[in-house]
Amino acid sequence: MAQERLITFTDRGIYCPRADVYIDPWKPVPRALITHGHADHARSGHGQYLCTASAAPIMRHRLDSIDLQTVEYGASIDMNGVQISFHPAGHVIGSAQIRLAYKGEIWVISGDYKIEPDGISEPFEPVQCTHFVSECTFGLPIFTWESQATVAAQIKKWWRNNSAAGITSIIGAYSLGKAQRILSLLDTDIAAILTHGAIEASNHVLRAQGVQLPKTHLVTPDFDNKAHKGALVLAPPAALGSKWVKKFGPHSTGFASGWMRLRGVRRRRALDQGFVMSDHSDWNGLLSAINATNAENIFVTHGYTDIFARHLNSIGYNAAIVETAFEGEAAQIDETDESVAS
Repeated sequence: MAQERLITFTDRGIYCPRADVYIDPWKPVPRALITHGHADHARSGHGQYLCTASAAPIMRHRLDSIDLQTVEYGASIDMNGVQISFHPAGHVIGSAQIRLAYKGEIWVISGDYKIEPDGISEPFEPVQCTHFVSECTFGLPIFTWESQATVAAQIKKWWRNNSAAGITSIIGAYSLGKAQRILSLLDTDIAAILTHGAIEASNHVLRAQGVQLPKTHLVTPDFDNKAHKGALVLAPPAALGSKWVKKFGPHSTGFASGWMRLRGVRRRRALDQGFVMSDHSDWNGLLSAINATNAENIFVTHGYTDIFARHLNSIGYNAAIVETAFEGEAAQIDETDESVAS
C-alpha cells in the first residue's frame, strides 16, 4: 500500500494527518501551527496554537485569551514521529516557514515571505525540502522591487518637500510590518511623526519586545493640526479614503505597497505619491526562494497562481495550484487591512 502523503489540502486548511495538525487553518481546528500574526493566517477559534516566540506578542494582542505555545526558530518538535520546525520567513517579525519531515518526505509551508532583509523581521532563510508551498502574491514579471534604501530616500524627499511647504504627508501602510519598516527609515529631524491608533497599537506591542522605533505621536480625537505643521502621518490604507484625513488640513497622500508598481492602481486611489514597497517577495525573489529549496514539487497559492504555476512548469518545475483562503497583499489594496487592532 502506498504511503499516505504527509500533507493534504482540505476545506479547513493545510493539514498533516499523521501529526493531526493544521497550518494556518481558515476554519476552527483543534491544533494549529501559525506562520505569522496577520489576520488571514492567524484566525480565532482554534483549540491550541503554536507559533514562534517572537510572533507570540502580536498573536496574544490580536487573539487575546488563546491556548498558545511557542517555539524558537530551528528547534525541532516531534508530533507522532513528524519532525516540525519553524524557520525565518522575513515577512514580518516572528514570521516563519514551517518544515514538516517524516521518513524522508519533507514539506515546507512558507506562509508569506520576502527575501530582502528589512532590519526588523528575522531575515529569510532558505530551507531544503521535497515539497514547497509558496505564495505568489506578486507572481508576475512586472513586480520587481527597488532596494529599501532607495524607497527610504524617496519617502524622505517627498516628506521634506511637503514639510517645507507646510503640507502634512500621509502614508497608507499596513499596521503590522509595513508601518514599522517605514518608521525605522524616517528622518526624525524633518518634523513630527503621527500615527493612527491601529498602527500605534502594533508599535506598542513591538516596542515592548525590543523593536527600536522612533518617537511617534498618536492622533487623538482632539488632535490639533496647527501644533504639528509639516508632520508625517502613518495610517492604515482604509483611512486614506475616510473623513479622518480631513483633520490634517492641506495634505499629500502616499501609499507604500507592491501594487504601486501598477500605475492604474495609484490613479484609481487618487494618490499623490506611490512607494513600491512590499512585505512579500517580488517575481525574482519568489524564483530565488523556490530555487534555493531544491524542492521536487511546488504548490503555489494566493496570488497570480495560474500564470506563476505555468511559468514554473515551463522552466522544469513540477508545479500545481492550491486553493486557500489566504489574502496576501491582493485583498488589502481593496481597503482591507492586516491590522492588529479592531
